Amino acid sequence: AKRRVGGVDFDDLIRTTVDLLETPGIGEWVRFKLDQVTEHVLIDEAQDTNLDQWKIVGALADEFFVGRGIYAPRTRTLFTVGDWKQAIFGFQGTSPLNFAWAERHFGGKASGALGDDDWPEHDRGLPFERLSLTHSFRSVRPILRFVDAAVAQVPEPGLGAIGDVEEHASEVPGSGGVTLWPAVVAGAGEEEGGEEEWLNDAVRTLAIRIARQIKAWLAEPLMLGAKGRALRPEDVMILVKRRGDLASLIVARLYAEGVPVAGVDRLRLNAPLAVQDLLAAIRFALQPDDDLSLASLLVSPLIGWSQDELMAAAPRERGSLWRHLTQTQADERLAPLRRILARADLTTPYQLLEEMLSGELDGRRKLIRRLGAEARDPIEELLSAALAFESTTTPSLQRFLDWFDRGDVEIVRDPSAPLDAVRVMTAHGAKGLQAPLVILADACIDPTRSPRSVLKWSPEPAARAIPVFAPRAAERGGPLDAVRAEAEARELEEHWRLFYVAATRAEERLVIAGALGPGAKGQVPPSSWYAAAAAGLTALGVAEGEDARSYAGGDAVAPAKPAAIVVEQAVALP
Repeated sequence: AKRRVGGVDFDDLIRTTVDLLETPGIGEWVRFKLDQVTEHVLIDEAQDTNLDQWKIVGALADEFFVGRGIYAPRTRTLFTVGDWKQAIFGFQGTSPLNFAWAERHFGGKASGALGDDDWPEHDRGLPFERLSLTHSFRSVRPILRFVDAAVAQVPEPGLGAIGDVEEHASEVPGSGGVTLWPAVVAGAGEEEGGEEEWLNDAVRTLAIRIARQIKAWLAEPLMLGAKGRALRPEDVMILVKRRGDLASLIVARLYAEGVPVAGVDRLRLNAPLAVQDLLAAIRFALQPDDDLSLASLLVSPLIGWSQDELMAAAPRERGSLWRHLTQTQADERLAPLRRILARADLTTPYQLLEEMLSGELDGRRKLIRRLGAEARDPIEELLSAALAFESTTTPSLQRFLDWFDRGDVEIVRDPSAPLDAVRVMTAHGAKGLQAPLVILADACIDPTRSPRSVLKWSPEPAARAIPVFAPRAAERGGPLDAVRAEAEARELEEHWRLFYVAATRAEERLVIAGALGPGAKGQVPPSSWYAAAAAGLTALGVAEGEDARSYAGGDAVAPAKPAAIVVEQAVALP
């Protein structure tokens, strides 16, 4: 499909560049031209650089090491910054092994660089420094001590170490701590689920606890020891390993508790309830006898019926819901639906959406009032999608629905943008961010229960991976077993590195929580983040018990005093 339309993605650009640089004849000429204008190469986040990208770096920097005396008038440098413990983008081909390979490659180039013939042999290599950055300017000492203890207790295969895991040293003054909440067990629901009854009751209970606890922290308020002030909504970051029901439910519960929340950091455009409600209105406009779309529209904020009102108005016998309503309901009650139908044949998708949102129906205000401010972005993205559709084809409602359903549009919020609200995001999305209080919400996930259907096999260490379908249990045997075992080990290593990244996002306070589904039978999975956190607290001397376990330390910073208000003596005017 990409070849047909002449499209390329980022991976295509990387592979094409590598192929160009490795093509005999033309590749040497390109590298020669690059060498003439390249003096310094800086690689940031080097642990997230895959093999193809390292090959491009090599094409730029290998000539730096050809001879020590050639570039005597100027210094040429290769500077890389990375932490192999934070290599968490394996789906993009990254691995600590790549980082180690690059270190060996360029270290060998440096030691083998030649100088002038009259130089002594021991002085012919170029300097190659390995510097360790163990001092943290983000987290207080108790957080780092917990991370060190938990990482030390991680079972095999561990983090996939390519070197010693050095202990951290904190450069941040102040107090802080780590709290491990009791895991929520299925069947321990705190209240009726209502419209969320279909969700795992442990997930619902956990979302409720998190939302209510954050509300209490903001109301008390909770004091931040290192900052010397009270907790604010923007100080809270909730991390999940994967997007799912828990993340969405936490957002909904926070909104219900009156806590400002920014919404999930990344979501499919067809996933938000506001978008689903608007699409249900379009489907009803196209086919009034579509009972499911009509029922969804009726109980949406656009129309505002309750579930009980819908059930009372529904026909007792089989038949069209719309026809039954036209025969039994008052005209004024069906007026909004009739206006939508009246516009269906006379308007474009964008115009219909805009009329429902800003016209007499007042849909935008209703949706945001019910669903919260996080509904605003999906609404605007849906309008933008409708405009984009109309600019490329003859607009019609049916074509728009077909086009939209085939698409895969994502909404991405900038998590680093200043916002007076709680942030909910994945641990991957939190890379490079930090917050005074971090909650790891789904720490009980068992990584061994979600095996991949496709394996990536490399015939040799520096070769590109080849996708291979994972065999079923009855078909296992032979060389693929070793490939599967290696893939599972690599994924488990990345699972633990992701835990390291998530835990080190916390500046002062780290809270670890999780929910156990019915399949867990009340037992925490041994390969879960929760189990590693519990083992780390035990190693720090925190006793086990039925209540929350906490580890704290450090001296609180004195609260900032408000500036003195100087009142000048009034001067009488003549």
